[in-house]
Amino acid sequence: MLRLKFVAIGFIGILGWVAAGYAAQDYPIKPIRIIVPSSAGGGLDFVSRAFGKYLTQAWGQPIVVDNRAGAGGTLGPELVARSAPDGYTLMLVSATFAVNASAYPHLPYDTTKDFSAISQVTSQPQVLVVHASVPVNTVKAFADLVRTKPGQFNYASPGEGTLSQLTFELLKKSLGIDVLQIPYKGAGASVGALIAGEVQASSGSIVTMLPHIHSGRIKALATTGPNRSLALPEVMSVAEQGFPQATITGWYAFLAPAKTPETVINRLNVQMNQILLLKDMREILAREGSEPVQGTPQKLTAFLKDEIKRLSLIVKLSQNRSSKEPH
Repeated sequence: MLRLKFVAIGFIGILGWVAAGYAAQDYPIKPIRIIVPSSAGGGLDFVSRAFGKYLTQAWGQPIVVDNRAGAGGTLGPELVARSAPDGYTLMLVSATFAVNASAYPHLPYDTTKDFSAISQVTSQPQVLVVHASVPVNTVKAFADLVRTKPGQFNYASPGEGTLSQLTFELLKKSLGIDVLQIPYKGAGASVGALIAGEVQASSGSIVTMLPHIHSGRIKALATTGPNRSLALPEVMSVAEQGFPQATITGWYAFLAPAKTPETVINRLNVQMNQILLLKDMREILAREGSEPVQGTPQKLTAFLKDEIKRLSLIVKLSQNRSSKEPH
């Protein structure tokens, strides 16, 4: 009798495995929701809707973008972590997802265990900028100038824990210079402060800074990717200027709830890599200051592990430094 029970359990398990296989072959058979842990109108929202458009064209199923901003970008991941692992709830995250793993000690989810990696899709180098009146054009010249005028240089950030702030803190550590952070409430306010001359320097996304660089109100000293940016090909990277340790980039990646079937993950990955080959998609990403990145779920899993570890060190560094109150 006991043997029959084990046989029955095994048979049921095989049936479940077969059913899952067929379900993956038919996927998708209903609308897919993409959770975006930020408000509408931002880069994540823009890119998620672009992917949604092409996924709908490929599969004939509606793609619904669901913006879940708040709590420093943790509301969206919490919702996804609790969703059914069936491939019908996805999430597009930025580097903030990795930053939050160390910035918030008590997250309502496990960053490394509650999600399945699908694919990294973009990379976004930051750009280091100074006010037009600062008489330097390179990273080294900026560092030399700061050393001659201790306590006289400030930089604007969009707030504590943002990639822009961490980028500048990494630069300070790499160059061994002291520049005080002035945190503002968002990228618009911090860029406005730089243009107005309230601060001497800043860092941020290329798409945010580019119009002001072209207008001559601010100057680009370097981009922060390992190579030059396609959006600013005339500006050398920090690595080219002799400071590879200051390399840091933003990125976007698709995740799903943990235990989503591997066959579904692989189908999503293949489709997203195909979308990234489209000329129209590459032009869309370029307008957002992003560069396409193709890869596998395994590559993204390893990348996330490295990013969480590396960014945690920069978060700790920034938390140990003082700054003025937010503006």
